[in-house]
Amino acid sequence: MGSHFKKLAIMAGMLTAMTLPASAATNTFQIDSKHSDAQFAITHLMVSTVRGEFHGVNGTVVYDDKNVANSSVNVTIDANTVDTREPDRDKDLRSPKFFDVEKFPTMTFKSTKVEDAGAGKLKVTGDLTIRGTTKQVVLDVTTPKTPIKDPYGLQRSGVMATTKINRLDYGVSWNKTLDSGTVMLGDNVDITIDVEMVIPNAGK
Repeated sequence: MGSHFKKLAIMAGMLTAMTLPASAATNTFQIDSKHSDAQFAITHLMVSTVRGEFHGVNGTVVYDDKNVANSSVNVTIDANTVDTREPDRDKDLRSPKFFDVEKFPTMTFKSTKVEDAGAGKLKVTGDLTIRGTTKQVVLDVTTPKTPIKDPYGLQRSGVMATTKINRLDYGVSWNKTLDSGTVMLGDNVDITIDVEMVIPNAGK
């Protein structure tokens, strides 16, 4: 009888381990570009805020919830997908005056350090490259949500990241000063990245 119960206990333990949430381990996610974007906001004429986004967000997120230092982020953004809901402005942003997408078609972020920043929060330090210029930035990131299974059997999660940069640091320096002395654009840019990601083949 004791041996029988021991076997049942072992089987129960194995089943429990198999059904633990995917977040209780190291997961490698692929970013779903169809459900992700990178948003930006910049001051216009010092009186309002113009917002836009990039739709072409791709890359890989590795997350170890037992030791976040083992985590990493590698993201590529298609600069051609810039969208401010104004076609003429978007064309201008793709020109050499701003992102110069013919020479620099992508922007990238590669993490160099991931740190725990409290309940549900991470600090992700890494190299951000825009227009061929690379600078270190720190992202405030939410921890990945507990993965859920989508209608196709894939495990999905999501994160949000925010940071602020000075566009002049990356050579995005075009501006114009009006007769009144007011400048057209501010230098600081607020960035918010919303990412939905999937564990490839999980649940298949």
